[in-house]
Amino acid sequence: MVAQPQIPSASWSPLLSCPPPSWKHSGGGSTDLSFLWPKMPLFGNTFSPKKTPPRKSASLSNLHNLDRSTREVELGLDYGTPTMNLAGQSLKFENGQWIAETGISGGVDRREAQRLRRRNQQLEEENNLLRLKVDILLDMLSETTAESHLMEKELDELKSVSRRRK
Repeated sequence: MVAQPQIPSASWSPLLSCPPPSWKHSGGGSTDLSFLWPKMPLFGNTFSPKKTPPRKSASLSNLHNLDRSTREVELGLDYGTPTMNLAGQSLKFENGQWIAETGISGGVDRREAQRLRRRNQQLEEENNLLRLKVDILLDMLSETTAESHLMEKELDELKSVSRRRK
């Protein structure tokens, strides 16, 4: 038997809706293909979204309403350094770096790390001073060498002049 589509009745208006077809096949049942013809109303049930509720205030704080002097009294002038606790380690932000406040930082105590930083800075300053001294000594050596070569040359000229006179 050949599957034939069912023809819709003449009473349906093709503009209002399209019924889903069903084809008969040899299995004796019908196949629902309604997903191919979605139900879309053309003249009714127009899209009308609900109006959105008005937004709440951006900030619930009233500090922006206070004048500067009142804010300074409320909040204080010194806010302190930012601190945080990370994995049991207390850190504070100083001079653009997070520094361990208490405890052990990477196996080195905070005071020991500060002492090592100061020692490192002292050694760098000493190294720079020694480099400056070496540069000055090399300049002095080159100046002395140049003067000695000039003196030797003048001495040789005087010797040659004195030989000619004799």
